[in-house]
Amino acid sequence: MHMPGAAADAAILTPEQAAVLAWRNLAPQRWPLPLEAFPPEAALVGGAVRDALLNRLGPSPDLDLVVAGDAISLCRQLGRRHGGSVVVLDADRSIARLVIAGWSIDLARMEGSDLHTDLRRRDYTVNAMALPLAAPDKLEDQLGGLAHLQQKMMVAVCEQNLLDDPLRLLRGVRLGSELGFGLSTATENWIRQHHQSLEQVASERVLAEIEKLVAAVDGEQGLITCLQLGLLDPWRADHAVDAVEQLERCSTEGSKQLGLTAEEQQQALPLARLAACLDGTGLRKLHSSRRLQQRVARLRHWQGQLGRNSNLSPKQAENLSEADRLRLQRDLEEDLPALLLNWPLKSAVPWLARWRDPGDLLFHPKAAINGVTLQEALGLKASPKLGKLLEHLMLEQAFGRVHNKEETLLAAQTWLESAH
Repeated sequence: MHMPGAAADAAILTPEQAAVLAWRNLAPQRWPLPLEAFPPEAALVGGAVRDALLNRLGPSPDLDLVVAGDAISLCRQLGRRHGGSVVVLDADRSIARLVIAGWSIDLARMEGSDLHTDLRRRDYTVNAMALPLAAPDKLEDQLGGLAHLQQKMMVAVCEQNLLDDPLRLLRGVRLGSELGFGLSTATENWIRQHHQSLEQVASERVLAEIEKLVAAVDGEQGLITCLQLGLLDPWRADHAVDAVEQLERCSTEGSKQLGLTAEEQQQALPLARLAACLDGTGLRKLHSSRRLQQRVARLRHWQGQLGRNSNLSPKQAENLSEADRLRLQRDLEEDLPALLLNWPLKSAVPWLARWRDPGDLLFHPKAAINGVTLQEALGLKASPKLGKLLEHLMLEQAFGRVHNKEETLLAAQTWLESAH
């Protein structure tokens, strides 16, 4: 792990040096509220502290603070004094959020009698460090989170903490994947032992973690870990026997070799990774959107039709009937790069080039003629037969046999005569 500045040698970074480094990266002078607005016993905790030490904060990082008293009342007071919107996140545990000037500040009542007790109830040691606002040269780190950051290791605070909220089982793998961290032996064993507990968690929360994981730079490795530890068993696709092999081809490096742009990677990689592990049924159990279920189902269908093994030639696609080939292009018009990740480069690159051409009417099919125009020109009525004719004309256009209105109408007339 690289530590910038005077403390660049992570092996000798002291808690005092870490506190100075963290506050420098947090730059509280940029916060929408001054530090003096918070109670003197307040402390910054969790992800903001971790990411400040890793020098990976965004321009407006989410801030999590714990306070000794009623956090909801405090949040409302801050909203009245400084503006912003207040959202109560958990009335029983006194947790509220202030959204102000593009920032999100979460306030929570300290759990237990003091800050140390609160930190010991958290999930992983790298999330169990705190910066007391009243002591800018102090890093509270009773559980060794700083050392684990430097070792690039996800270490659970304790087994029971994972079971208190089983989503933490999955979150540890996801966060480790995002940070490039491994799991400690004990942590990995606890996750494997209790993986079935994840099924107790609300489906929407599980899906949110999976979606973050598939979008991570090395998300495929995190998913492989999830599969090995059994975390996805309740939702895993029945035919995901080759999921690990597929996931290994869904790497950021592989997408770069294919030549995908950053935007194309953001579209293709998460979908391809998701489809390697889950099918439409699994996503339905997770209460995903219908659109995501359909995208995954279509991709898995064509992977099954054409083969998922990268040693197979995708000439099978070239040998499809024209109708099936058009269906492939229509089904995957948005998501073709996710399919191409499984193909040899020599075959995938030409398809990618055609897909990038919005004027390619096979890779981006569209109606050859307006249905109303067709009805008026040929005296037709709305009917299933008209729908079939429009499909036929789209196919003729996609394969370059009609190029203008006159040719399209002639092709329509020919089809109608042959259909009698």
